[in-house]
Amino acid sequence: MKNTDSKGHTTGRSLFIDDIPVRKGTLHGVVLASTIAHGKVLNIDFLEALALPGVIRIFTEKDIPGENQIGGILPDESLLADPDVHFIGHPLALIVAKTERIARKARSLIRIEYEEYPAVTDPRVAWEKGLLLFPSRTFQMGDVNTAFSNCAYVFEGKADSGGQEHLYIETQGSYSIPKENGSMLVHSSTQGPTVVQRCIARILDLPMHKIEVDVQRLGGAFGGKEDQANAWAALSTMAAYLLQKPIKLVLSRHDDMYLTGKRHPYSSDFRIGLSKELKIIAWEVTYFQNGGAAADLSPAILERTLFHSTSSYYIPNVSATAYSCKTNLPPFTAFRGFGSPQAMFVMESAIAMAAGKLGIKAQEIQEKNLIDEQQEFPFGQVAVEANAISCWNDTFKTYNIGEKEKEIERFNQSDSMFRKGLAISPICFGISFTNTSMNQARTLVHIYQDGSVGISTGAVEMGQGVNTKMKQIAARAFSIDPSRIKLETTNTTRVANTSPTAASSGADLNGKALLCACNKLLSRLKETASAMENTSSDSISLQHEYVYSDNKKTNIGWEELVKTAFLNRVSLSQIGHYATPVIHFDKSIEKGHPFAYHVFGTACVTVKLDCLRGRYWVESVQIVHDFGSNEFSDLDLGQIEGAVMQGIGWMTMEEIGFNEKGKLLSNSLSTYKVPDIYSAPQIVECNALKTDGPELAILRSKAVGEPPFMYGIGAYFALQNAIRSFNPEARLEFNAPFTPEKVLLTLYPEKA
Repeated sequence: MKNTDSKGHTTGRSLFIDDIPVRKGTLHGVVLASTIAHGKVLNIDFLEALALPGVIRIFTEKDIPGENQIGGILPDESLLADPDVHFIGHPLALIVAKTERIARKARSLIRIEYEEYPAVTDPRVAWEKGLLLFPSRTFQMGDVNTAFSNCAYVFEGKADSGGQEHLYIETQGSYSIPKENGSMLVHSSTQGPTVVQRCIARILDLPMHKIEVDVQRLGGAFGGKEDQANAWAALSTMAAYLLQKPIKLVLSRHDDMYLTGKRHPYSSDFRIGLSKELKIIAWEVTYFQNGGAAADLSPAILERTLFHSTSSYYIPNVSATAYSCKTNLPPFTAFRGFGSPQAMFVMESAIAMAAGKLGIKAQEIQEKNLIDEQQEFPFGQVAVEANAISCWNDTFKTYNIGEKEKEIERFNQSDSMFRKGLAISPICFGISFTNTSMNQARTLVHIYQDGSVGISTGAVEMGQGVNTKMKQIAARAFSIDPSRIKLETTNTTRVANTSPTAASSGADLNGKALLCACNKLLSRLKETASAMENTSSDSISLQHEYVYSDNKKTNIGWEELVKTAFLNRVSLSQIGHYATPVIHFDKSIEKGHPFAYHVFGTACVTVKLDCLRGRYWVESVQIVHDFGSNEFSDLDLGQIEGAVMQGIGWMTMEEIGFNEKGKLLSNSLSTYKVPDIYSAPQIVECNALKTDGPELAILRSKAVGEPPFMYGIGAYFALQNAIRSFNPEARLEFNAPFTPEKVLLTLYPEKA
């Protein structure tokens, strides 16, 4: 199987929102947003803008037919400010004009008067003021207080991790078209078509069946289009509904960067207790999540942080508390890893601190505490098929880590201004939506008279190759050539009530639903074939586009079989439904079994550091990853490589900056640095752990979208180890990203 979209992408024929041919009469929208972080709008002067030729109308919150509310989990976010504003970028109005250029010109002519209030941007300050988006939560296991009193070593510290810009290639966008009888067709760049559908229905006060959301594909998302696509789709659709004209709203790169939320920054306090044998006996951590001005997906992200508070390790006594702090910044949102990278960084920071204080390697603590079979996570789930130790051992054996460490030591002793560092980065990531009800999916499969097949699923293709996986699943089920199969757009009219393509569960949920539908169709086709062969259906199988009876090839080909079934009035259409079994979670006691399975892995990350300038290079990332059965090897390898690079970027160079008034300082690609080809590791190797894979994974092949992102955390600690080699007295703090400026100041603290 080759990636279904590769040819279209490389030839420029793949269609995105901006490629849809606009209909005659299409108008264009541009958002007017607040320029202060906290305050009240006293007056907006639209007169000059409305007088500009080509401006059709400017919509404000007074024009909203339904409820001015786009909050998903909590109803705390207005679509358009009314009149209080809570962050720079809070939408105030939608300008609709004949062209986008005219709409942008009109925006520059609008004058706004505010009453400005003090802004809060620091989550710890928000917490001190009692500004929380929702109540705190705590996961506990064992008796932490007693455990600490019995520890041989106890260390306390602080760890901060910054935000991260999604920087998807395709910006947020929507194209909304009125249809007859008050219905609307919405082309949206969203990971959650049903979420957009539900949001628009609320804004327009319409039933959901009046809103058809259609998604061809996304030009990247990384979580940034799970809920944050709602506002732009709602605005364009509201204008289209009220004007009865097609409305196109596609954000410019600059608008996208300052209007949308990022990965949540976290500031965390930790306390770790170890025995003389280096077993982690007690772990206490408090997370201060910067949620921004509204909840968005913060409740679910905070929950996943707690689920991953112990990372890859078994710790018998745990107390993990998380606060989601309300600040005057754009609502932070989903990003690859969904709160778990922040938790894992804190855990690895605590281990690094303990190792540094004890004068040992961090991996001595890591190895002794990896979670094993039948050990319990703090939330009550028991580890089954726990491959943490196997991945660790295979990494050391496959890549000869012992010899690599000796080579680094020799290099560091022979060079005066360059140092190398190595860190081991184990991962453990739970697969499933933590909201149990979201773990369901549906598909619709049509077999046409000529033997071609059409498939509609709830999965959104956004570069991760889910369409290719769906095609591979169906081709295998029917034993036909993949060229016979067409993947339809993701559409809320064909497949209703979809969960977002997120939580690394898109292939599992939709693939299982697809397999269910295919198997039901296959059963009918076998009945048809058994009648044609005058034998029992149990003896029938389909292999390589032919009917086999008792494993002997017949003369009945796929096309003849389908044609015969149609002539005999056998249904060749089928809906498939799948709901993940076993999983459950009781929030009243914070215990349960929330994940279908866990993904494990270990990476060895090596870096080279220029100790004169603070520049650095990631030399190699060498991984043993728990793919399960690894049925989608080429696609999954691409996901590994991309996720690793994105994780390294978060840990090293991608620095989100806001000033004290809540203004985004890193608001362009000249002020926000993302990894490029020169930042990529010189070597990325990935070996698959040999395992059969869990039954709850599609074709026993484990999800791969988010877990490898956490391998990038190793780059941070490899840099710390390189610094320690150059300056053993360097004061190593835990404040990511570890930019070259921070590295230089750490190398020479007396110069700071």
